[in-house]
Amino acid sequence: MKRIIHTPHAPAAIGPYSQAVEMGGTLYVSGQIPLDPKTMKLVEGGIQEQTEQVFKNIGAILVEAGYDFSNVVKSTCLLSDMANFKAMNEVYGRYYAENAPARAAYAVKDLPLGALIEIETIAVK
Repeated sequence: MKRIIHTPHAPAAIGPYSQAVEMGGTLYVSGQIPLDPKTMKLVEGGIQEQTEQVFKNIGAILVEAGYDFSNVVKSTCLLSDMANFKAMNEVYGRYYAENAPARAAYAVKDLPLGALIEIETIAVK
């Protein structure tokens, strides 16, 4: 049975999608951009600050659904500029210091609201 996940501790969807959907023991977390869930504005700072906020948002959704970062099996990182990859990777590595998930990282032309990064996540119990 499909379960829609929503938490006020992560940004509300800014379009016709759910924060996450769980189906058959797998959690699909929609791409998270660095929005502060209280203000719904991009956090100030550069790629490291934005990546940190993205992980806070992902973490809140994982917790709401009964998962944690150890359950993450796949991440897709979308960057506004591959020049930000190294700095993003430093923050990313703090969340996945051991048993890191599979990952893809791409540079894209634009991200919503001018964000520098967006990360989507798949977790399995």
